[in-house]
Amino acid sequence: MIINSIYADGYKNLCGADISADPKMNVFCGDNAQGKTNLIEAVWLMTGCRSFRGTRDRDFIGFEKEKADIRVSFTDCFRSQKIEFSVKKQNIKDKQITLNGVKLPLLSRLFGNLKCVVFTPEDLSLTKGSPDNRRSFTDLSVSQIKPSFVYALNKYDKLLFQRNALLKDIAYGNGDPSQLEMWDVQLAKTGAYISVIRNTYCNNLNNYTNSLYNKITDGSEEMSLCYHSTVYREITDDVEELEKIYLKRLCSAAADDIKAGFTTAGIHRDDVNVFINGLSVREFGSQGQQRSAALVMKIAQAKIIADQTGDAPVMLLDDILSELDDKRQRFVLENIEGIQVFITCCDRRILYGTPAKLFSVSAGRISETDKR
Repeated sequence: MIINSIYADGYKNLCGADISADPKMNVFCGDNAQGKTNLIEAVWLMTGCRSFRGTRDRDFIGFEKEKADIRVSFTDCFRSQKIEFSVKKQNIKDKQITLNGVKLPLLSRLFGNLKCVVFTPEDLSLTKGSPDNRRSFTDLSVSQIKPSFVYALNKYDKLLFQRNALLKDIAYGNGDPSQLEMWDVQLAKTGAYISVIRNTYCNNLNNYTNSLYNKITDGSEEMSLCYHSTVYREITDDVEELEKIYLKRLCSAAADDIKAGFTTAGIHRDDVNVFINGLSVREFGSQGQQRSAALVMKIAQAKIIADQTGDAPVMLLDDILSELDDKRQRFVLENIEGIQVFITCCDRRILYGTPAKLFSVSAGRISETDKR
């Protein structure tokens, strides 16, 4: 997958950015707070995903702007496509979104067309942060390969919301405990399916990360990861049996759930455990080990998408190289060959002479400088 061009105007501080991208490596260099991350964020939004910075809709448009426009043209393994996005400050809810000229009602409907992997400094804490981060990483990774997985996740969230609401009503004497069965059956069915998909992905991810981590440590350390379920001791391919186990778990925990006012076990509380030499990275890993583990997980994410879809995603590296030492910087650059890359940085020297198309970013304006 190759992004051919990007146009962004009025998105935060971006002013008429009109970029013809290199099919291999593109580097956006400038001081902090000039708009480099805004460009990466604008591209990421066109994948149909939420902002990795948590930007709210009303903050899309720059302070002195009346509207924001983003246009991205790209080529996948089948055809050339174009995404157009426009929103006005006077009516922030009325977003104009088109894919190849066809109007879409929501940004999320773009999901599955432009595939990107974004890597930010915050992602370096992936292995030591909360389980929420690792679940989100896993769910997004799976969804990029299997877009229909999103519907299962959304369904589970809605069912969980209804069950939790009922649990609170029961605790206050306003609900009927017999109604739990209706939600339990549906939650077990959906939860079992999600557990199998997540577990399968993590087993595959483990193969990639193990090999990559071996490279980054020159074979001195071994990394492994596995999916940790709060429902199952072992996840098999027998979905019907897994549904029964899930349902039994929900029923047996009903009394505790009522007291707590929420569902205490399920895929919404699961985790991905990461180990180095058999020890938990989250509990015992050094900062270097945590960063290396996060690096290989993100690179593995991109490689799995490429291998399973036949189309390599675009890699968006937002000021990530400056957070790494020389060895890890070189590791990243050596292991993203064959993938189109967009890198933001303050100092181009971190590229070690790697051929790239260079852009200068200043006060929201982006200009091509040279190619080396």
